[in-house]
Amino acid sequence: MGPIWSSYYGNCRSLLFMIDASNPTQLSASCMQLLGLLSAEPLAEASVLILFNKTDLPCYMTIEEMKSLIRLPDIIAHAKQNITMAEISAWTGTGLAGVLHWLQDTHRTGR
Repeated sequence: MGPIWSSYYGNCRSLLFMIDASNPTQLSASCMQLLGLLSAEPLAEASVLILFNKTDLPCYMTIEEMKSLIRLPDIIAHAKQNITMAEISAWTGTGLAGVLHWLQDTHRTGR
């Protein structure tokens, strides 16, 4: 789906980017997709929420492990966007209320 994402950038104020926390083999591909999105000029003003999903599985990597593996502190330091992170489980619903609050707060303040 990545190649067609640019057709959805128009007037984008928020970007939710989901990473599978249970699949370390896909982490580098996810990182490359994220870097591509963060470097897209139409998304320079968007607020970004990185979602680490599948925290309900016993094999999930911790947020600290994932941040270290993809060098997330470096990405955040060089990104134009405001980047926030959250751990969620789409299956159990854990953390989803926080995502909705983030969206509401982001759009209310017009970040």
